[in-house]
Amino acid sequence: MPPQQGPGAPHGRPEMVVWEYAQLFVVVALASMCQNLTGFAFGLIFVGVAGALQLMPIADAANVACLLSLVNGAVYLRSHPFEPRWDVLQPLAITSLLGTLLGLALLHWLSGSALGVLRMILGVAIVLCAVVLLLQKAQRTAPSPWPSTWLAGGLAGVLGGLFSTSGPPLVYHLYRQPLSPLVVRQSLLALFLMGNVLRLGGVIAMGELAWSSVLVSAVALPVVAAVTWLVARHPPPLPQRALQWLVCALLMLAGVSLLWA
Repeated sequence: MPPQQGPGAPHGRPEMVVWEYAQLFVVVALASMCQNLTGFAFGLIFVGVAGALQLMPIADAANVACLLSLVNGAVYLRSHPFEPRWDVLQPLAITSLLGTLLGLALLHWLSGSALGVLRMILGVAIVLCAVVLLLQKAQRTAPSPWPSTWLAGGLAGVLGGLFSTSGPPLVYHLYRQPLSPLVVRQSLLALFLMGNVLRLGGVIAMGELAWSSVLVSAVALPVVAAVTWLVARHPPPLPQRALQWLVCALLMLAGVSLLWA
């Protein structure tokens, strides 16, 4: 495998750095569009595609996704009324935050000694997430039992700690509950914010937040804002299920590419 160049590499020709930054911003735009169409896919798309194209280390890509998700969540809170359902959030939040700590510990271990294993885990996780989301079942008439809730929160936390991609287990679980779409969206937002705050604090405490990740996040913010505005003004004329299939197909492609590499 050739030595990595770009934002996360210490060396490389300037034109290669500029070109790889341009590629990263295309990936950011694609991930932002999928996020606005589905409500959860930013981290999966960004980390998966950036990892498959080897644009930056997976750990740095996860940090960028975490930073951008925090900013998006803060902007949402400032512009929308927010009334969380703590009876829904509490069990998911406890297990998700515990899982986040476990995921961070795994990331710290694998980033230093087993980068190939880390890429393989990400590839498998993305493919499984795409399959699970495609098999989304109808809404339940009664809340899921506690073990199911704890499992969803724990899996989401581990994925969030590892790759800042906690969405799929939570999306699959919450959209099956007898809850309104507004409650589900607000619950997802609250869980993502809590998990990302904990993850970012852990990454900073371990000294693993590279300045290149902060720089990419800062420069990518206008791209995220522009895509969000554009999709809100001009949504694609496709049914929601068709959009989900497109996003899941993109996830499958990214996951298989990681495994193939």
